[in-house]
Amino acid sequence: MNFLKQSLSLLLSCCLVLVTAPRGFALQTSAAAPPTQAPQQSPVQPAQQTPQQLQQLVAPIALYPDALAAQILAAATYPDQVVEADRWLQQHTDLKGEQLGKEVDKQPWDPSVKALVEFPSVLANMDKNLAWTSSLGDVYVNQQQQVMDAVQVMRDRAEKAGNLKSTAQEKVNKQGQTIVIEPADPQVVYVPEYDPWLVYGEPIGVWPGWYSYPGLFLAGPGIAFGFGFGIGFFGGFGWGWGHWGYDWHNHGILFNRHAYVSHSRVFTNRNNFNRAGGFHGGSPAFHGSAAPHSQSGTHSGAFSGFNHGGAARSFSSRGQSSFGGGFHGGGGFHGGGGGRR
Repeated sequence: MNFLKQSLSLLLSCCLVLVTAPRGFALQTSAAAPPTQAPQQSPVQPAQQTPQQLQQLVAPIALYPDALAAQILAAATYPDQVVEADRWLQQHTDLKGEQLGKEVDKQPWDPSVKALVEFPSVLANMDKNLAWTSSLGDVYVNQQQQVMDAVQVMRDRAEKAGNLKSTAQEKVNKQGQTIVIEPADPQVVYVPEYDPWLVYGEPIGVWPGWYSYPGLFLAGPGIAFGFGFGIGFFGGFGWGWGHWGYDWHNHGILFNRHAYVSHSRVFTNRNNFNRAGGFHGGSPAFHGSAAPHSQSGTHSGAFSGFNHGGAARSFSSRGQSSFGGGFHGGGGFHGGGGGRR
């Protein structure tokens, strides 16, 4: 009887081992196997913009005087500084004339951003339309020649529509196939007021989320001029009006008669990715920024890409909302010398 009981116990033990062994082995194997990892994907580089998209993008500034359009394109590569400069200007409305210029000169901004303080309504417009500004900076970094071509295309369209011609405020000249716009009086700059979606003849699509800033927008298809911006107070500073221009032949911006070079780390230069030295707009290379934080190299930042409205507005947290703060300056001039028609 005892032998039978022992045999039965042994049999039951063997059965338990056989039943539980596969499960334990499976659990052990599962624990030892490395976790499955999702395959890494290469980042998708934004596609280059079509001529039509670029024309829509430059439409709000294509009819500005050459030097002002150059300052805007250069400053658009520093959208974070544009926000800072506009908020700074709102907080220092008591500064006028040469005193304003001296205080601006102390700021660590790119020369192009400093230059736009001469035109507070233009600077404010770039801040309020920050998604547009960031997109403009991105395409200038990556499609410089096409951007310059788009400006000329839009000027040609406005001229054919009868809306671009010489006036008491500005001179419009043709140099071959290139249309050049300059102030009629070199000491007073007028910023044209127009509807960028109607002034070029056949209407074009409105930029998504576009805010028509007071003092720069004219309801209707024509062009008007408000108050002139006197620039004499800023003549002695190295970033002032007289230091900027276009090199239409080489499709680039001129700063101090050299090719302007943006060292902004906001955008990725996808044409020279992984190359040292940042974005070079032409040669000979001239560093457009004397700011201590303007380092060489590029960085894929919040503004990289096209029409990144949501990401663009992240810089607005440093001050008020992008569309907050109300109207400050319009066609006025904080630095004095304005009010001339």
